[in-house]
Amino acid sequence: MNNPKFISFAESGIDFIDGDRGTNYPSKSELIANGYCVFLNTGNVKKTGFDFTQVEFIDEEKDKKLRKGKVKQGDIVLTTRGTVGNVALVTSDTPFKNIRINSGMVIVRTDPEKYDPYFILLFFRSSLFQKQCLSHGSGSAQPQLPISALKHISFPDIDIDHQRKVVSAASCIDKKIEINNRINAELEAMAKTLYDYWFVQFDFPDAKGNPYKTTGGKMVYNPTLKREIPAGWSDKTLSQIANITMGQSPEGSSYNEEGVGTIFYQGSTDFGWLFPSTRQYTTEPNRMAKKGDILLSVRAPVGDMNIANTDCCIGRGLAALNSKTGSDGFLFYVMKYFKQIFDRRNSEGTTFGSITKDGLYSLTLAYPTPDLLKRYDGVVTNYNKMIFERSLENRELTSLRDWLLPMLMNCQVTVR
Repeated sequence: MNNPKFISFAESGIDFIDGDRGTNYPSKSELIANGYCVFLNTGNVKKTGFDFTQVEFIDEEKDKKLRKGKVKQGDIVLTTRGTVGNVALVTSDTPFKNIRINSGMVIVRTDPEKYDPYFILLFFRSSLFQKQCLSHGSGSAQPQLPISALKHISFPDIDIDHQRKVVSAASCIDKKIEINNRINAELEAMAKTLYDYWFVQFDFPDAKGNPYKTTGGKMVYNPTLKREIPAGWSDKTLSQIANITMGQSPEGSSYNEEGVGTIFYQGSTDFGWLFPSTRQYTTEPNRMAKKGDILLSVRAPVGDMNIANTDCCIGRGLAALNSKTGSDGFLFYVMKYFKQIFDRRNSEGTTFGSITKDGLYSLTLAYPTPDLLKRYDGVVTNYNKMIFERSLENRELTSLRDWLLPMLMNCQVTVR
C-alpha cells in the first residue's frame, strides 16, 4: 500500500466539542461527592484512559442547565490544558452513563463509518500527534491546545478497513496491558487488605494463629496516637522509619526532552500505573531519588505514588522515600494508608493542596514488633515481585506499541 496522505482535522469532518463556559460553568461549591452526573477534571483522564478513583459530580438540576460537553458512547475525551494529550475512549464498559467535561478538555466525535474511534484514539497516543502538539500548542506556564489549533493537526487519511487492521494489531497489545493491570490491581488490593487487617484493625495472627484483637489480645493506650495499640508495639513518625528526600526543582533553563543529562520528574504528571514515564531531563540535577525509591506526590493530588525504576532527579512536587530497615513493602502500604486519610479529608472539604516537609516527617503510625514486620514483608515481597514483573512487561509492551503505531498508520508496516 502506498504511503497515505495526511489531512487536517478541519478537513475530516470530525467534531471537537467544548464544555460549557461562562455563567453556566459549575462553581467549586456546586461540585459534590456523589450525584447525578460526573463532572470530569483533567485528573480523571490519564495516558492510559479514564481514572475514576477520585470523581466529582453535579446534581441533576445543574446538569439540565448545561448545554454542551456531555459525552456519549464512542466519544474520545482529550485533555487540552495543563497535561495536553491524555486521552480516553467512552465505551459500553465505562462505569458512568452521565458524564460532562470541564474546560481543560474536549470531546472528539467521529462518524464511525468513516473513522474508527479507536483508530483516532491511537493517533492521539502516537508520536505523530505528540510531535505536532509541540508546534501547535501554546502557553509555557500552562500548556494549552485550543480547538482552533487542534483543527490544524493532521492525521493519516486511510480507509476504514485499514484503520480496523491497525486497531486490531494495537488492541492486542492494549488488551495484554489491561490484563496485567487487572492482575496487579488484585495483588495490590490483597496486600492493602492484609495491611488493614494486621496494622489498622490489629487482627494479625497471634501465637495460635487467631486474630489478635478480636480474640482478646492485650491492648495498651498510646498517648501519642490517642488510641489503643497492641502490647509491645510503639508509635513512630514517618521520618523514624523512612529516609525521606524532598524534591527541589532545577533551573528551568536546564530542562530538555532530548535525553541530555539526568532523568527529571517534576511531579505526578508523569506517573504511570507503577513506574513514571520519562519525558524530561535536566543538566543541573539537585535532589535525587534512587532506583527502587517510592516517589510520593506532595502537591495536589497529595499521596499519589510510583516507584523509581532508575536513579532520577525529583522536583518540588515529589518526595522520595525508602525504608531505614529494608522493609520497603511495609513502607509502601504505610503510604497507601496515609493516602486514604488524605483522600478522606479531601472528601470532607479539607483540601490538601500540598504537604510540607514538617507535615510529612511528622506523620505518625502504630509500629509493629520486628517479628510481625518480617512476616508481613515476607508475604508482600512476593506480591510486589509479581506486580513489578508485570509492570515492567507493560512498559515493554507500551514501547512496542508506540514504536509500531506510526509505522502502521504510515503504511510502512502492513497487517495481513
